[in-house]
Amino acid sequence: MTESPPPVSAETKAAIQDEVRKDQVGDVNRIPAVVEGEALKVKTEKELEKERKKAEKEAKFAAKKAKQQVDKAAGGAVPGDAGKKKEKKAKEPEPVVEEFVDETKPGEKKILKSLDDLAYKAYNPTAVESSWYSWWEKEGFFEPEFGPDGNPKPEGLFVIPAPPPNVTGALHIGHALTIAIQDTMIRWNRMLGKTVLFVPGFDHAGISTQSVVEKMLWKKERKTRHDLGREKFTELVWEWKEEYHMRIKNQLKKMGASYDWSREAFTMDEARSKAVIEAFVRLHEDGIIYRENRLVNWCCKMNTTLSNLEVDQVQLEGRTMLSVPDYDEKVEFGAITSFAYPIEGTVEKIIVATTRPETMLGDTAIAVHPDDERYTKFHGRAAIHPFIPGRKLPIVLDTYVEKEFGTGAVKITPAHDQNDYEIGKRHNLEFINILNDDGTFNNNVGPEFAGMKRFTARKVVVERLKQLGLYVETKDNPMNVPLCSKSKDVIEPLMKPQWWVKQKALADAGIAAVRNGEIKIQPSVSEKDFYRWLENIQDWCISRQLWWGHRAPAYYVHIEGESHADGSKWVVGRTEDEARAKAEVKFPGKKYILEQDPDVLDTWFSSGLWPFSTLGWPDESNDMSTLFPMSILETGWDILFFWVARMVMLGIKLTGKVPFTEVFCHSLVRDSEGRKMSKSLGNVIDPLDIIAGTTLQVLHDKLLLGNLDTKEVEMATRYQKTAFPEGIPQCGSDAMHFAFCAYTTGGRDINMDIKVVHGYRKFCNKIYQATKFALMRLGEDFVPRENGNKTGKESLVEMWILHKYTKAAEAINKALEERDFSGATSVVYNYWYAELCDVYIENSKPLILEGTPEQKRSAQDTLYTCLEGALTMIHPFMPFVTEELWQRLPRRPRDKNPTIVKAAYPKYSPELDNPAAAAAYDLVFAVVRAIRSLASEYNVKENINVFVQGFDDLTYTTIQEQIPSIIALTKGLNDLQVLSAKEDHPEGCALNSISKDCNVYLLVKGRVDVDSEISKALAKLSKADEACARQEKLISAADYKKKVKQSIQEADAKKIADLKAEAETLRQVIAKFEGLRA
Repeated sequence: MTESPPPVSAETKAAIQDEVRKDQVGDVNRIPAVVEGEALKVKTEKELEKERKKAEKEAKFAAKKAKQQVDKAAGGAVPGDAGKKKEKKAKEPEPVVEEFVDETKPGEKKILKSLDDLAYKAYNPTAVESSWYSWWEKEGFFEPEFGPDGNPKPEGLFVIPAPPPNVTGALHIGHALTIAIQDTMIRWNRMLGKTVLFVPGFDHAGISTQSVVEKMLWKKERKTRHDLGREKFTELVWEWKEEYHMRIKNQLKKMGASYDWSREAFTMDEARSKAVIEAFVRLHEDGIIYRENRLVNWCCKMNTTLSNLEVDQVQLEGRTMLSVPDYDEKVEFGAITSFAYPIEGTVEKIIVATTRPETMLGDTAIAVHPDDERYTKFHGRAAIHPFIPGRKLPIVLDTYVEKEFGTGAVKITPAHDQNDYEIGKRHNLEFINILNDDGTFNNNVGPEFAGMKRFTARKVVVERLKQLGLYVETKDNPMNVPLCSKSKDVIEPLMKPQWWVKQKALADAGIAAVRNGEIKIQPSVSEKDFYRWLENIQDWCISRQLWWGHRAPAYYVHIEGESHADGSKWVVGRTEDEARAKAEVKFPGKKYILEQDPDVLDTWFSSGLWPFSTLGWPDESNDMSTLFPMSILETGWDILFFWVARMVMLGIKLTGKVPFTEVFCHSLVRDSEGRKMSKSLGNVIDPLDIIAGTTLQVLHDKLLLGNLDTKEVEMATRYQKTAFPEGIPQCGSDAMHFAFCAYTTGGRDINMDIKVVHGYRKFCNKIYQATKFALMRLGEDFVPRENGNKTGKESLVEMWILHKYTKAAEAINKALEERDFSGATSVVYNYWYAELCDVYIENSKPLILEGTPEQKRSAQDTLYTCLEGALTMIHPFMPFVTEELWQRLPRRPRDKNPTIVKAAYPKYSPELDNPAAAAAYDLVFAVVRAIRSLASEYNVKENINVFVQGFDDLTYTTIQEQIPSIIALTKGLNDLQVLSAKEDHPEGCALNSISKDCNVYLLVKGRVDVDSEISKALAKLSKADEACARQEKLISAADYKKKVKQSIQEADAKKIADLKAEAETLRQVIAKFEGLRA
């Protein structure tokens, strides 16, 4: 081109911003277009007043509806009517809170408003999650801390390189899963006191980004990249990158990812580009990178080579019509056509079959098995090509051919089929390329077919074979059709001179690193996948015929007066001057012109350098010397081969070290029906829609913004109506973060249900309300002790909760160490819900409100220790709500820590481990559960009179001492008496037998039907006797004592003893009820 390329129009530049905003359909205040920490638009007083009135109106309406539900539920209830079926409980309305207005300036520490403020009455993710991230970032809390000597701290080093998201669009929930797992590990290790780094970054995503920008350019201006020229088009892509980069960055911050943004990297920034050039040059100098004309995956629509990852294999069961770009009519696939080649010098023919009839124009041989007697007569002969004058196809013998498959004769097209390519090399066949880059046939096919489109030629070839009497048949054939994941064009195997990376030696080094334990891969199934792929690896084509990406640092030397047909005159250099110097040495005294290779490198090449290029390689930086190798690479199992293996191979080759010491492969997220996430299915979800909530209509509107056809939109709309009938409720970032960790069980897939995520929002509310209540119990003037050690003045319930706390700390640290994220969430969920909230906070009421000053102080100290520990324990899973609540707790006198981000993570303390106290209070709580069960069964709601009988001294003493605790935990309990083994319970009692050592009796005399109670007791007795008989039969088996573990034998014996004790007590209860009837 001699003229200047046309400038990019203002309309096209505006279109880039439009494309970014399109994905944000809905309330513009819901997803700010700016990154937290930057200036936000200040609303006018008029706008705020309008919003306040709207919120008040919504609150009044919700209150009215709630009152109607309560009145409706109460209206049909008959007190004491236990026999009737209970009405279905009305759905609890979402709490309505006043709109939160954040008065904190970005980057400053959050202004904590009173928890009595209307916006804080109920848990509100918008209020709780505001402002914290920009403060964390500004204060540098996410930056690694080193020791005084500049080295990692004695506690250890933990570094994760974040898999860089593509700058093609917004993040989806697969990214949210990745971030949840990684950030949990990062925050946990940071709280353990280690030097911690979470490296953020973004990937230029060569083909994906170029594809979307080209589509946008054509849509807006009906121009191609060639109309703009390489320089202008690349400028346009950079503008696109900047827009989406900021949007993705905002998403990451909303999700709480604690990256050190001062080390942010982009695969095409100056430092990473330097690393790419250095890697290419070094590998070329070592003979690892080489130039060769070989088969590649070619996309005719995009005119580029593709990696296997960019090719979708579509499975067909039989004949199927598929749409192909640039064809008006659909093309048939899933069929196999048989035809005959005439044998030279005879009247005989040999029949072959193909799923791609048009490729016969590139056939250069026919292969048969050397032991196939049917074709012995053709050995040494050749077939005649019916359409290409003078082309003969030798009959070659190769054991690759399966005698039993088809006719046992295989047409060989070495330049257009991978298997044929290998046969062609073995037999030194002619490689004839028949395709132009755009998918039309070139002159090698003869004048009849030259210039014809490939799938048009498919029909013409079959028709011409029929005319010549060579056509045999066409029938259904199950097959995979390779499609370009971007253009949906059918991929063609095509011979292209490209840059390749030798993989065998690199793969062997990677395998050795895993086998010798330098790298640990979890789960074990992924380790097996790693071995299988590397043991069968092929050389890697890294050339791409694109404009967006790292241009290969290779230069062709055009020597004046010499032929360049073989394309062998290449030099490689870090700069053009270095390449020129190499050319001078390689071609001394020659006149030449250097031309840089127009191709760019596969995106995975720069991504393969990520763990060390992000730390400054190839320079000998401080980060490389102190932070490398990294600790763990966490990603989805689906890119174990394409990314992880390449990082391992390139890392070992270029740095002499493994790039990381552990690989954790998480599951892939599917929808609630188990289907893969796909825009055409309507199940791709923006994490911000889960955080902030969105309407069903907004989800529908987003379907219209992509490239879905009408039928796909209809199908996706139907799914959304089923999966999200009321839209997506606001869940908050913490609930989403916790849910994804809870989902991570080590399996291959996660069937994500939004109802599960929303359920964890209720857990956030439990934490929020419990902390508010605890703060009230502590009081404004409470000052914690210097540490959480025991004082010796703790009550039983305090010793119990301290025991549960330290055992939870032990279990969760073990689970996180083993990467058992689901197990870790179960531990902390149970501690918060079942132990701290439901037991200790409830049971501490009488101690704090009615106990002696000493009892009150002890109970408050324990409450503080276990609450502060609970918040720090769950912080890695719920960063925002824990910071919000932790900041409201008073600090211990010597604790100057400004943020929970840097707080010490709970660890196991032998001092707090008290199994005896735990067992004693477990007995107390078993009694409470038994009383509640009996009261519910007999519909006794007030004036509850209970007798607890202890058959041994420990049980009797424990219950006697814990009467106040039992009363505090049992609503309506009027009187509780403890009976010894020698005492008898009164007549008219119902029984709940806890064990052979403890029975609970509820006085029901005068409140129930005696005959009915006798029937109930007889039914229970029958069940107890039957269970006892089954258990005795089990232990009487001949080989029982040999095969069953001693611990299980002891448990079985205890079960029999308990059942016998329960049966005996039931007989006594029945006798006493009989006495009442008499």
